[in-house]
Amino acid sequence: MFVPDNSLISCAGLKRFVPLLACLLLPVTLQAADAKTELQLKDHFAEQFKIGAALSEAQVLDKKPGVLDLVAQQFNSLTAENVMKWEEIHPSPQQYNFSTPDKLVSFGQKHGMYMVGHTLLWHQQTPDWVFEDGKGNLLERDSLLERLQSHINTVLGQYKGKVQAWDVVNEVFNEDGTLRDSKWLAIIGPDYIEKAFEYAHQADADIALYYNDYNLFKPAKRKAVVKLVKQLQSKGIRIDGVGIQGHYALDYPDLNEVENSINAFADTGVTVMFTEVDVSVLPFPDEDNQGADISLDMALQQQFNPYADGLPSDVEQQLAQRYKQIIDLFIKHQQKIDRVTFWGVDDGQTWRNDWPMTGRTDYPLLFDRELQLKPFVKDIIN
Repeated sequence: MFVPDNSLISCAGLKRFVPLLACLLLPVTLQAADAKTELQLKDHFAEQFKIGAALSEAQVLDKKPGVLDLVAQQFNSLTAENVMKWEEIHPSPQQYNFSTPDKLVSFGQKHGMYMVGHTLLWHQQTPDWVFEDGKGNLLERDSLLERLQSHINTVLGQYKGKVQAWDVVNEVFNEDGTLRDSKWLAIIGPDYIEKAFEYAHQADADIALYYNDYNLFKPAKRKAVVKLVKQLQSKGIRIDGVGIQGHYALDYPDLNEVENSINAFADTGVTVMFTEVDVSVLPFPDEDNQGADISLDMALQQQFNPYADGLPSDVEQQLAQRYKQIIDLFIKHQQKIDRVTFWGVDDGQTWRNDWPMTGRTDYPLLFDRELQLKPFVKDIIN
């Protein structure tokens, strides 16, 4: 989930950051002619890490003019927001929907982008039939493993040589570090995670294999993921990276804890990524449930949707400062971070607008609803 989930350091004495600063001082335009002269985020962060975005189905299908042009100009990595999740790509036992994912992958290939598939195994957005036989009874362990392997083989086979990395397993831990209660766990047992990584490696030995989760700044959850990585490594099971979802807020979380997680995962020898960066400006009704659990569905209350008519300047300045802090942290640890992916492209598309209640209006990304780079970015670097 986005954006993405920073702080720019001073350019004094750091010549390599001058192009980045110049880029961010310029207005982003969707005019093709101007694209040749404007400086681009993907180029100015090229020495630090890949810059990515997650695309929705509507964006992939080019339903909002200008989005794909902007993506091609500004980003060098793409992730499927939803169209590669099980319920979308494999909605029934004999049906695979590759049309929209194929368009996403073709777009990425055309523009030389690093493609990340998302996701092969998750407790959400997986149809009930996956866990049941033809009579609606829960499958036995071996049957579900066979179904999982078949799904992985088919999907990875479709994109072999075209998608460079996959979020193999997504969000399997509770906040206290215990395994989430899911049908995967109930039917197969805790080794379902190992099996997923094994099957993915067998299906395509050339792709990078990632674990992805939110709230990994929390010590107990961080510890659980470190333990998982080491367990897989000790058994000779490939895992190449950990994706830290960056669904953050103006005052949440403590970035010292985020830094601790960067270091902890890097110390295991795997790649670290920020996979779903975004920064919400809205108040949250339940602090204990902040993160990315889409099962939350709270009744809309006006007090939790205060900026429906626009973002006040003082709040925009808070957003600018927060992004500065986060980007500074990324740059500080650029040797450990391979990719920073924002969970969306612009404020008009972000999932934050309707979570955890429908009707909310949020402003969590670097590009506004008119696809313009936000003015505060130049203030950050000044």
